[in-house]
Amino acid sequence: MFTIGDFAQLGLVSVRMLRHYDAIGLLRPAHVDPATGYRFYEATQLARLNRLVALKDLGLTLDQVGVVLDDKIGLSELQGMLLLRRLELQQELQASADRLRRVEARLRAIEREGAVPDVIVKQLGAVRIACLSAVADSYESADISPVIQPLYPDICARLERAGVPIVGPGVAYYEPVEGDRVRVYAGMQVNVSPSSSYDFSVMDLPPVSEAATMIHRGAMAHIGSSYQSLATWIEDNGYRQNGFAREVYLSCPDNEDDWVTELQVALVHSGSSQTK
Repeated sequence: MFTIGDFAQLGLVSVRMLRHYDAIGLLRPAHVDPATGYRFYEATQLARLNRLVALKDLGLTLDQVGVVLDDKIGLSELQGMLLLRRLELQQELQASADRLRRVEARLRAIEREGAVPDVIVKQLGAVRIACLSAVADSYESADISPVIQPLYPDICARLERAGVPIVGPGVAYYEPVEGDRVRVYAGMQVNVSPSSSYDFSVMDLPPVSEAATMIHRGAMAHIGSSYQSLATWIEDNGYRQNGFAREVYLSCPDNEDDWVTELQVALVHSGSSQTK
């Protein structure tokens, strides 16, 4: 038998919790010395303790834990419950991480307010891309990222299977659908003609006579601050944006903080009636 202190150490719980579990009848000691009142536990009781703690971590109240334990939940059932809870926690962590990235992006945008952005106005030549597309609920980063991210490894894999070489950096562009929804295009530059044998589209992005371009350095989660700076420059210099921006991924190492992306926005002079 084990003393309460030794059993608590083996079970990775506190002595205080073992006393509480004893008091409410969830885990009674195997033996209590009548003279001293010392509690003693058997090794076999670790299985019940492990289930108790696991069920508690699932979010069950101690009353609910007692019901489940007394119904003698099986090992496979407990594993299934824990696997489901692990998935839920992973999703919560990812959602929290995404929210943190968005907050950081907004902070960067605020910090850069008033700074003069390094914008270059230039012509853009036509670009031929092989691409895949999908629809996002909105143009917000939280909606765009989970839609566009899987498209790039997919298009690259399809190009490799088709034996089509990639001749330039990746390009993303966007088109409105209805309401706030946006069609997202993930493309890689190629030099092949369209063909029905391909399981991807080949299309030409038209040339742009005048575009404001700016380099964004860092993760795409922080791109909002760069777009804000670019939008301010466009307005301050008497232009309007003509359609959605293009994003050209000039460098995409494993560490997304080291990415280099060129933002390209087609321009229209404020006095022009041209729309897109």
